Amino acid sequence: MRLVIVGDTLLDRDVFGTVSRIAPDAPAPVLDEETTHERPGGAGLAALLAAGQGHRVALVTALAADAAGARLSELLTAAGVEVYALPLPGSTPEKIRMRAGGQVLLRLDRGGAPQPPGDAPDTVLAVLREAGAILVSDYGRGVAGHPALRAAIEESKAPVVWDPHPKGPAPVPNVRLVTPNEAEARRLSGDAGHGPGLATAQRAGHALRQRWQAGAVVVTRGADGAVLCQGSPTPLVVPVPAASGGDTCGAGDAFATAAALALAEGALTSEAVQAAVAAASAYVAGNVDVSPPTGRELDGTPDVALERIGADDAGRLAAEVKARGGTVVATGGCFDLLHTGHLATLRAARSLGDCLIVCLNSDDSVRRLKGEGRPLTREDDRARLLAALDCVDAVVVFDEPTPVPVLTWLRPDVWVKGGDYADGGPELPEAEVVERWGGQTVIVPYLDGRSTTKTIAQARRR
Repeated sequence: MRLVIVGDTLLDRDVFGTVSRIAPDAPAPVLDEETTHERPGGAGLAALLAAGQGHRVALVTALAADAAGARLSELLTAAGVEVYALPLPGSTPEKIRMRAGGQVLLRLDRGGAPQPPGDAPDTVLAVLREAGAILVSDYGRGVAGHPALRAAIEESKAPVVWDPHPKGPAPVPNVRLVTPNEAEARRLSGDAGHGPGLATAQRAGHALRQRWQAGAVVVTRGADGAVLCQGSPTPLVVPVPAASGGDTCGAGDAFATAAALALAEGALTSEAVQAAVAAASAYVAGNVDVSPPTGRELDGTPDVALERIGADDAGRLAAEVKARGGTVVATGGCFDLLHTGHLATLRAARSLGDCLIVCLNSDDSVRRLKGEGRPLTREDDRARLLAALDCVDAVVVFDEPTPVPVLTWLRPDVWVKGGDYADGGPELPEAEVVERWGGQTVIVPYLDGRSTTKTIAQARRR
């Protein structure tokens, strides 16, 4: 399988040094250069990342006949990338960052205004026709708008991932996945919103999906993960699996590349997005394994795991958090035999706000849903186990068939469910109720192969 990446390639140069004085002729720091590092940027970085994982990669781009173009060709070829370069009038774009003490002091851009690339030969169009997957990495400099390339991409049967740019063209119709970040999605959709947030990302994602006739749009939100908008009106929210504090430059390329590779291997769109979030997080962290976050801070005060059980405690907690301007998150379920799939869902839900309240089915409610012999663990014990988790702040037990009555008085800002609705399934039954007070319903991924029913079946076979 060959991944074909189409887009603008830039030469990224990082100049590292130290600053120990101010220039005598201007109020500016003096950088004493120590080392310089060059690498392909833009679509070239995406190609480098895919080739570095052992994949066969072809890059369709545009390079000028200059030193920067020659250096890019050299770096990419050495990494095993098959380079198909259209002629580029003018200069190959460069981004030069002056760094000291882990900070960027100045960025210098070269290359001038974008110029349309030259004609695409038949060999390039043949590469697109034979692609196993296509990633369009648009940096707004003209390659993604090339008419012949766009026609070939539109005709391709391979899954297409499009990483857009506000200054670039719209994706061709029927691409599998479009991957704007939150700022790009807001700008492209014209949704000013009320600042960054789930609701704005969801609105922008759905609006862009319809406008572009795309299979799905995923809005990436940095440390807040990603929001996948596709057939279902309820988005899939994929949290970042690990806390990372590294350089985010290039994280979008890592995300889009991982998504394209996953789709090429037959993954569902939701699975591809989960793989992409994990890849981008690892890229930012420098592939350092760190523990997942247990919660977010509100106004600088760390969250404290509170073992609160019952409607009074849950209601008071929700009121306290809302009074401080925080976000109340709720989720629900039977949680009969607590397993790692439950834990993953609860942690993902907790990462979306400032407290997590679990709405727990009572013993009678579980029996009506699951049949005689269930639950295996009575409600008091289930509630205590949940309340002891660091990602759960309160538990409230309900006896009705659905949590709608609890939600009606609790009025959470975000209602979270796990996985079944992730790939264009029916609307969640609670979504309409949550919308009444301006709340939002989202889906978080399940951990594959973990379920209470499977655990019970395996135990009985033994």
